[in-house]
Amino acid sequence: MEHPGFQTLASKGARPRPTLERALGVITVVKSGESTGALLMALNFFVLLSAYYLLKTVREALILAETGAEAKTYSAAGQALLLLLIVPLFGALASKVNRIQLIQYVTLFFISHLAVFFVLGENGVHEGVFYFLWVGIFNVLVIAQFWAFANDLYTPEQGKRLFPLIGLGASLGAWIGAMMAGRLVRDLGPYPLFPIAAALLVICILISRYVHRRALHEQPPEKSAAAEKPLGKAGGFTLILKDRYLLLIALLTVLLNVVNTSGEFLLSKMVVEQAEKLFPGEDEMLEAREKYVGEFYGDYFGWTNLLGLLLQTFAAARIFRLIGVGGTLLIGPGIAMAGYALMIVSPVLGLIRVTKILDNSNDYSLQKTAMQALYLPTSREAKYKAKTAIDTFFMRLGDVTQAGIVYLGTAMSFSLGIFAVFNLALTAAWLLVAIGLRRQLKAKTAD
Repeated sequence: MEHPGFQTLASKGARPRPTLERALGVITVVKSGESTGALLMALNFFVLLSAYYLLKTVREALILAETGAEAKTYSAAGQALLLLLIVPLFGALASKVNRIQLIQYVTLFFISHLAVFFVLGENGVHEGVFYFLWVGIFNVLVIAQFWAFANDLYTPEQGKRLFPLIGLGASLGAWIGAMMAGRLVRDLGPYPLFPIAAALLVICILISRYVHRRALHEQPPEKSAAAEKPLGKAGGFTLILKDRYLLLIALLTVLLNVVNTSGEFLLSKMVVEQAEKLFPGEDEMLEAREKYVGEFYGDYFGWTNLLGLLLQTFAAARIFRLIGVGGTLLIGPGIAMAGYALMIVSPVLGLIRVTKILDNSNDYSLQKTAMQALYLPTSREAKYKAKTAIDTFFMRLGDVTQAGIVYLGTAMSFSLGIFAVFNLALTAAWLLVAIGLRRQLKAKTAD
């Protein structure tokens, strides 16, 4: 029997709120009794992404000002090696605790580190590389587990309707977090953002605990019992290797991330060159370069997330209904192919900035929501363990591949135009895998 998720709130005594649900209809179709649960999840993602973009903006300021764009790329590759150890540990923890304990323990683990980074940074320690490694693991692991939680709460039918609304919370949080971060870095410097982000993550834990308890009371007994139990013993990598559908998601994740991080490298390279032109010198101009880079990325992230927010609000659910989740996966490579083809002709900062704003705004809205919806027809183990492995290790495996491209290109003195050619070829491969995954999704949904 298909469980009704938060839809059971109306049938178990909660009063329907048709006015609110009609208002949410601007974004997507929200049925009776679903609005409260969906809005709580959207609020959770709003707070989480606000915290992440505070930390992400600090990351860009520290890594680029202290070491440069190449070190940023090579540090990203190191995250994949660390995740080879972390993903099995995460899976082992998921086999011993229930879902809310998993979310709570993992989030508190990362909160504890922010105090360390704050103290070191305020005492003049150059921590750009170490902090970059930490943020790269934090953002993929914590965001993956919260989306796994959302997948666990809803049926496939509900998820396709409500994920655009939940994703709107993420887009809004990313936009506001980025706008706040740029101003805070300019006025306070990077390190005071750490305790602010830690407080926001504590709020995420509290919201998740409330949503979990609410679901236990409103869902059918068998669903609630499963939510209180640990997952099975199978590891995330094992689940992926045994399922072609999950394997294609993993491959798509690698290619998507290679293309995206390669574009970020092109942008970072241009930003560093501009900062060095404006503020030449070594240590005496370091603070000025940090603030310039921080302000640039705060503005860049702000425009990216504003456009992503508009797409998430007014387009995501409608595009899902029009061309489906599988069809939505084809939009990203289409944008990237057009942008990098233009970049080959004219590799200038303004064009790269616009291309990445369009690319990332789609990635943060339509692409991300579609990728999360791919797990709706999978098992609970796949939702938590395989999804976490894909969203962490396989995403960072894309960074390893891209780091190899940067290393080769730097050694051979490639121009930015040649880097754009590599990106164009990889985007074509991304498109082919997305087409194959679309076919697999249709078959899995039919089953």
